[in-house]
Amino acid sequence: MLITHATLIRWLPRPAIEPDAGICIRDGLIAEIGPTAELVTRYPAEVRLDAQGLWLLPGLICAHTHLYGAFARGIPPEGPPPADFPAILRGLWWRLDRALTPEDCRYSALVALCDCIRHGVTTIFDHHASPSAARGSLDVLAEAVTEAGLRASLSYEVSDRDGLAAAAEGIAENVRFLESPSVRTPTLRGLFGLHASLTLSEATVRQAVEAASSLGVGFHVHVAEGEADVAATLARDGLRPVERWMRLGVLSPRTIAAHCVHVEPAEIELLKETGTRVVHNPRSNMNNAVGAAPTAEMLHCGIPLGLGNDGFGQDLWHELELAFLLPRHTALDPRASDASAYVDLLLRHNPATASAAFGLPVGAVQVGAAADLILVRYEPPTPVTPGNLAWHLISGLGAATVDTTIVNGRVLMRRGELQTLDEGAIAARARELAAALWQRLP
Repeated sequence: MLITHATLIRWLPRPAIEPDAGICIRDGLIAEIGPTAELVTRYPAEVRLDAQGLWLLPGLICAHTHLYGAFARGIPPEGPPPADFPAILRGLWWRLDRALTPEDCRYSALVALCDCIRHGVTTIFDHHASPSAARGSLDVLAEAVTEAGLRASLSYEVSDRDGLAAAAEGIAENVRFLESPSVRTPTLRGLFGLHASLTLSEATVRQAVEAASSLGVGFHVHVAEGEADVAATLARDGLRPVERWMRLGVLSPRTIAAHCVHVEPAEIELLKETGTRVVHNPRSNMNNAVGAAPTAEMLHCGIPLGLGNDGFGQDLWHELELAFLLPRHTALDPRASDASAYVDLLLRHNPATASAAFGLPVGAVQVGAAADLILVRYEPPTPVTPGNLAWHLISGLGAATVDTTIVNGRVLMRRGELQTLDEGAIAARARELAAALWQRLP
């Protein structure tokens, strides 16, 4: 395929705007980039996709999400409003995940994947939990991801909160999936999922570490998301969460540590020393009232800080905008966040995480990179230059419309029409399943 007449927006290796650009795609990869006129002459027989001047960017990457969270939208409240984060976990999320069936897992994933395609999210790192339907659940997600056409890293959230048998089943599901042929396809990978320090005994973690080590994979784990995680870990182990994960061998450049809201300077140093990939989820943190992660301090320290949504909708441009604004709000200081440094969360650090996972450049517009691309309808009301591009990305792209989404050279949405999924049929079946699930919540 040859994409023609695009306004190419580059962030790496440096900001640039290239009008009337062409992109030649071969075998799921970007084969050549150049002026449209040159590429049309060189490849006259290629199928063409006319971008009509729209902005062309790399597909977005969500470094931490929960696809099953789609069925929580609008869920009827049970009892008085939760007073803190543990009450939210007990009253909502742990009731929801226990009630999930395999079909619930499939359709909640498909709902979220439609949302991804519509918002230009082409790669996700999912963290799944369905204790009553753990075995085979990652295959259910893998089938949905493959049907949708996205790129994904999947993991099952091991936890002791439902008993040792459930924890063992979670470990087994990670191992089974990581040993399956699925993770050797071009668009699927896996990590070893762990819930959080407060719900995991040392014995369970050691079993998971032994299994993950034998498979040569890292972890996907919640770290210090709320104060309860810190308090429980200190009371039980005399250590803070990052210190405990370090001692147990969980931290490494292959590991995603989601949240890290309540981390002290010494813990930030440990995260940096181990090369652990921290992922910030500002909307979820605000919704759960757990606090604001010290992202400015992490960036200053040199941590490769990424961006996720914790399952809170797939609009990563709005996630980025809040990530940028939150340090200024909490510090009462407009100097607390730099625009370019925060765009790096989405367009530099997330691509580095995905590239390491998939073994090729992902999230970049360069020759040899995965052909994961989006066309965006954005009419800038002010001039756009390499020097002010970060501000347009933070403040403008949230209001823009994704026109076309391409993953691995395959068009998943064109002119706003999904090509791989029947969004209406998926939503209709999801409504039926969600209503039934809400009725049987424990």
